[in-house]
Amino acid sequence: MIEQTLDHPTVEAGVKWFVIVNPVSGSGRGLADLPLISKLLRDNGIQHDSVFSEHKHHAAELTVSAIESGYRHIIVVGGDGTLHEVVNGLFIQRSVHPSEVTIAVISTGTGNDWIRMYGIPTRYSEAIRAIKEGYTFLQDVAEIDYEESKYRQTRYMANVAGLGFDAKVIERTLTSKAKGYLGRGGYMWCLVRSFFSHKATGVKIWVDDRLVFNDLLFSIAIGVGRYNGGGIQQLPAAVADDGLLDVTMIRPVHWWHVVFRIRRLFNGTIYSIGHVKHLQGRKIRIESSPETPLEIDGELYGGTPVELRVKHRVVRVIVNKSYLDKVRNN
Repeated sequence: MIEQTLDHPTVEAGVKWFVIVNPVSGSGRGLADLPLISKLLRDNGIQHDSVFSEHKHHAAELTVSAIESGYRHIIVVGGDGTLHEVVNGLFIQRSVHPSEVTIAVISTGTGNDWIRMYGIPTRYSEAIRAIKEGYTFLQDVAEIDYEESKYRQTRYMANVAGLGFDAKVIERTLTSKAKGYLGRGGYMWCLVRSFFSHKATGVKIWVDDRLVFNDLLFSIAIGVGRYNGGGIQQLPAAVADDGLLDVTMIRPVHWWHVVFRIRRLFNGTIYSIGHVKHLQGRKIRIESSPETPLEIDGELYGGTPVELRVKHRVVRVIVNKSYLDKVRNN
């Protein structure tokens, strides 16, 4: 389903955007490139006020403050993690329904998985052109309950969550990034190292309250988006507004199975691998023994037991017109 299939923009001209800049995204690109981004916004007639996020969860706080101050259009200058915080800010505030706020992304991150789904270019001028054109789309999100510090917590997912191997890779990546070791290709290096150290875990999975799996699993990904890990199509069948969560389960696998099928991780044919299974549902519950960590949109948050529930078409985002044309013609 598409919220808008019109041949004209859905964002009114002359609105003022609230720009949240993550200065450390992309190893400092958010800060270094802000003068260029600001100039391009001005040149395109996009009125805006800019602020920097200063610490973890600050982007969520800024989102709440902006909406309470009357802003209804927010630009994220950062990566998938910054977008994740802004989306969570939408659900913290109580001034308006989340769908009444429009979110756009100018990516300065390294993964860029969310923008891949919507065909939003990484080139700043083209991303800003999409903002100026103003085509929007209402996407699903997942409401996720998880365990952290012996308490139940809740967050909202804009793209993909993962457990098992997926979370292990994120954990190693974030550790390497904090130590300044993560350069070009760093994620893939962390992926390879994690592959040889991670062990499969006993997992139970319920889909819409029906037990569908009770065995060892190497990795699990759940999402409304298709991409994670910097371009891996781990959920190639996902549709961002179909009211369903897609689940990719990977059973224990030997390294040679991955090496000889590596292209299938990127070309959308991952489900042709015998160790991989695909499920869909509106509610997913996952338990494991031992407990396994959870990553949401590339950030670590507690672990199992985890429950995910889809919230249908609740976040309005700027997309490329070509994305709407593609979905409309399918």
